[in-house]
Amino acid sequence: MINKGCIYIVGTPIGNLEDITLRAIKTLKQVDFIAAEDTRVTVKLLNYYNIKNNLISYHEHSSLDKLQQIINKVLDGQSCAIVSDAGMPCISDPGEKLVKLAIKNNINVSVVPGPCAAIAGLSISGLDTSQFVFEGFLSVNKKNRLEKLNNLKQEKRTIIFYEAPHKLKKTLKDLLDILGDRNISIIKEITKIHENATITTLREANKYFESIDKIKGEFVLILEGDKKQKQEINIDEAVLLIKKISQEKNISLLEATKIVAQETGLKKNNLYKLICINKT
Repeated sequence: MINKGCIYIVGTPIGNLEDITLRAIKTLKQVDFIAAEDTRVTVKLLNYYNIKNNLISYHEHSSLDKLQQIINKVLDGQSCAIVSDAGMPCISDPGEKLVKLAIKNNINVSVVPGPCAAIAGLSISGLDTSQFVFEGFLSVNKKNRLEKLNNLKQEKRTIIFYEAPHKLKKTLKDLLDILGDRNISIIKEITKIHENATITTLREANKYFESIDKIKGEFVLILEGDKKQKQEINIDEAVLLIKKISQEKNISLLEATKIVAQETGLKKNNLYKLICINKT
């Protein structure tokens, strides 16, 4: 039964249109209107299940006035279903703003659960599922992005990211440079025809995707948490270790410095300054 003056958060398919619950179909049919992130996407789902209903668009850049219009309709006694383009609304999704506004206006919010790409990806990742953190999309702002990744250096739990195809290479490079080489499961196009899960390392993933000119699909990245025990060594020992790694792996002193900094927790810049001073 649909309650008047209520907002329903309705989970919709990630990709495969058959991944929807009977309750979700019923709710989408019976509410007074549907608030959709992109009406062009939602109408395909509605047509597939022969659902006829009124659609109102809302998205990341919707003004407060536009969101308030939706809230006012509910305050007037109408029922509303909130849907995203794919999966659960409000998870890295503009529906979050509507829910906050609804709660502020004492509107009852009910959930009709459905697929979530983060959890679906985690389930097939082959990595630890007992404890995890969800980070969503990394910021496009370089400063904020690097600050976030630096804060995750010592995160022991499995880390889940979302990423768009045009930013994947940059994200994989930043993950390797800041967090160091570790296992990662790269999951593409969940539930769609070209669904693919690749379990590899950050270093190998960078090599593979660098060779691809045009990357397609939406990605869920499941990254292994920090498993390293920091080596307890002093600065002088670290400098010697950098030189040794550089020679043994035939890599630059800068690359060797990054490795030692990640393994010891010592500051990379400080180590590299000492290396430059003591090159001879």
